[in-house]
Amino acid sequence: MENEKLKQLLMKRFEEEPDNEFTVKELVEYLHMTSTGQFKFVVKALAELEHDKLLTLNQSGAFTLARSKQLPTYQGIFHSNDRGFGFVTVEELEDDFFINPTQTMAALNGDEVEVQMLTPGDAAKGMRPNGKVVQILGHALTQVVGAFNSAPDQNLPKGILGTIHLKDKKLANYTFLLEENGLHPVDGEVVLCDITSYPDAHQPGILKGVAVKVIGNVNDPGMDILEIVYQHNIPTEFPEEVLEQITQIPDYVTPEEKVGRRDLTDQQLVTIDSIESKDLDDAVTAWKLPNGNFHLGVHIADVSHYVRPKTPLDKEAFERGTSVYLTDRVIPMLPPKLSNGICSLNPKVERLAMSCEMEITPEGQVVKHEIFPSVIKTTERMTYVAINKILESHDEKMMARYQDLVPMFETMHELHKILVKMRKRRGAIDFEYPEAKIIVDEAGHPTDIQIRERGISERMVESFMLAANETVAAHYNKLHVPFVYRIHENPEEDKIKNFFEMLSGLGIEVTGKADAVSPKMLQNILKKVAGKPEEQMVQTMMLRSMQQAKYAPTPVGHFGLGAEDYTHFTSPIRRYPDLMVHRLIRYYEDHGKNNDYQEKLPEITTHSSEMERRAIDAERDTDAMKKAEYMADHVGEEFDAVVSSVTKFGMFIALPNTVEGLIHISELQGDFYVFLEKQLALVGRRTKRTFRIGQPVRVKLTNVNVEQKEIDFSLLDADKAPQTNLLDGVELPAEPKRRFNRNRDDKRYNGNRRNDRGNKRYGNGNNRNANQSNNGGKNKKPFYKGNKKANKFHR
Repeated sequence: MENEKLKQLLMKRFEEEPDNEFTVKELVEYLHMTSTGQFKFVVKALAELEHDKLLTLNQSGAFTLARSKQLPTYQGIFHSNDRGFGFVTVEELEDDFFINPTQTMAALNGDEVEVQMLTPGDAAKGMRPNGKVVQILGHALTQVVGAFNSAPDQNLPKGILGTIHLKDKKLANYTFLLEENGLHPVDGEVVLCDITSYPDAHQPGILKGVAVKVIGNVNDPGMDILEIVYQHNIPTEFPEEVLEQITQIPDYVTPEEKVGRRDLTDQQLVTIDSIESKDLDDAVTAWKLPNGNFHLGVHIADVSHYVRPKTPLDKEAFERGTSVYLTDRVIPMLPPKLSNGICSLNPKVERLAMSCEMEITPEGQVVKHEIFPSVIKTTERMTYVAINKILESHDEKMMARYQDLVPMFETMHELHKILVKMRKRRGAIDFEYPEAKIIVDEAGHPTDIQIRERGISERMVESFMLAANETVAAHYNKLHVPFVYRIHENPEEDKIKNFFEMLSGLGIEVTGKADAVSPKMLQNILKKVAGKPEEQMVQTMMLRSMQQAKYAPTPVGHFGLGAEDYTHFTSPIRRYPDLMVHRLIRYYEDHGKNNDYQEKLPEITTHSSEMERRAIDAERDTDAMKKAEYMADHVGEEFDAVVSSVTKFGMFIALPNTVEGLIHISELQGDFYVFLEKQLALVGRRTKRTFRIGQPVRVKLTNVNVEQKEIDFSLLDADKAPQTNLLDGVELPAEPKRRFNRNRDDKRYNGNRRNDRGNKRYGNGNNRNANQSNNGGKNKKPFYKGNKKANKFHR
């Protein structure tokens, strides 16, 4: 048969079923050209049709009809799933595209892609639009890290040294081949590799690259965390030019540096931090004024004095964006000479500061304030433990030790209670979740997981930092000058509507409208469920309805705090946005109102938000890995737990120590369970047994995969589950045959979904425990984006 005639027949077949894919085997059978000689002609014709972009070869090895460019295309970010399919998020569209495994064009997670709409979505049926990746515009992944294996028993292609073991779950289905052009590691060495070749339709599942750095041996203590650090592209060393620059910075305050600053060295100032903290970036003081008001002084290390614009130190701080606090280490934004030295407000030595002094009424209103550079000398370095002993248990020994300061601490406590009442009056929403501290031994192996208690001192310092952040933001907003704000936008109306529908299903009455939601409305909802079994479920669903907090140059307010103005001013040692706020304060003091920073701030705020997200992801992954490692020593043990989330494939449960794991639906014996999305419940079709968030259960630990951070439980007391009538009136499909499929790689979660709670949950400038706490309708967004409680409601 002539080649052109053959191509016409092939195209006719594809045009008959334009949405289907066909393998070569299917096509040769269709053409009745199954002999070896005929087969070659069919393959040749298909290759030419692909070259002419009339057909597309997908990564499963099948051909599809190339779509006309007349179909709408969009640019977005591809989010992969372990099963091969994915989603594409397009900024200007409400709903994400679902991408079939054969239509991903071998895009990797995070890639920027061009997606073509194949079918529109149907909101009424809860269906997303279907799309096809037609072009990869940019790869998000340029490097990988993993242990080298020379694989002597494998028949490797020429020029390939071996393989790199990839722990990243998103890359679990890929093989990474190490080329000989770079470093030649030995077996067991963990290496950083540059990617030189990405998967495509002709080599699906294959990544290639060269080794550029040997990090260490896979058995070295702490190597597991270091791999996570490199996976997230977090720099671990400071460049030579930065180290050279800091040698020029004195380790004491010079007389010249005091010029133009207010001398506050005679004031009674204290730092209040955890015992382990070394970067002390804020000091506080308080006293009562003759008019009945309170004086509150919040004095923050003046990092901007040492980190000047356009210097290597500033460039590096900007690139890092934030310090990263992992289980047994801190990766600082600034070199230790600054973060633990001259910038740290160590006791009884002079330090440069940026001060915010406020006069606050007994109703919690700031009626006067000043923001200015200063010189301070802290009286004492206090710890949370010591302050709590003084204010909570009135420990006689501790009170005697700090007798000169006790009256000030009592005044601080009184002011703190006033500020809390003020925030509650305006509707600030407060979530309380347990925060874990992971204890590890010298080898980095977790030996315990402890719950960190937040006492009066932790909450008190948080109140003072919130007050200072609001005051500074309001001051510069009123001046109408370019500034860095911490914003938390109002929830999207559709998400709030879904949340209110869920509340209605629980019989909880909501006062107010979804299109005019206020913090006070949500606060009242929490009051209604306080202490009730459904409290945790309501809190969880409320969090999911929130937007993420972020940095921005536009002052749109902070919904969760009920604050009209908010910024981050209080932690410049560990957060670049705070450093930038200090720099702007100094700039406007020296130059007056000026718009020099107007064009720079969008890039600064966007990058800072991205680096915050990167740090949170690394912290979450590290915590999840260490929790899995800890639980691996307890397989077979039984625990009391609560249901923390419910999905169509099972339920996640949380232990009292915050460890979370999965009870797969196949483990729920004796019935077929139906997932009710609006009620977030699994209900047995015959027994009516119901599982919902917050419900207590007894479980057994059955399996742990430390590398994939997966923890599996089985249910021990299913017969104790409450029975409900939630299925009444629900149209159910025919009861399927039960299949016990243990291959759950599409039904997992990555790490600990309680990833960013406690102090860090609000990003409020008071992540004081970070260097040890981290030691330890419209369609809803798909699960691949995760339960983004981290950063959801960051103050």
